Order: sequence, then C-alpha cells, then structure tokens
Amino acid sequence: MKTAVEFLIEQITDSTMSIREAFKQAKEMEKQQIIEAHGNKLRKSRGTSNCEHWVGGIDYYNETFKPE
Repeated sequence: MKTAVEFLIEQITDSTMSIREAFKQAKEMEKQQIIEAHGNKLRKSRGTSNCEHWVGGIDYYNETFKPE
C-alpha cells in the first residue's frame, strides 16, 4: 500500500495525469488512510456526566479536519 504522498510524487513525476487530479486523488487516499487508522474508539464525554460513546473514523476525520 502506498501512502498518499508516495502516490502523489509518483503521479507528478510520471506525468500520467494532471497535477490537480493527482492531488485530488492523493487527498482522498489520505482521508481513507486516516479513517482506517482511527477505527472505532470509545470516547468519554466532557464535563460532569459519565457518558461514553463510540466515535468512528469518519466522525473523527470530520471533527478534526472539518472537510468542506
């Protein structure tokens, strides 16, 4: 499996696609890698309550990187 950066460098030096398209694909690869690496984790709520809830990789990505 290639990292998003490895993919981007390969595409830019190989010139098989536009830089814009290579960048777009590399960003999507990075997003998927972050989501998979995070997985599902149990998170405790902040404050005085003792609530716990599961946070999936997609939720983590959206909270952390705020995609548009």
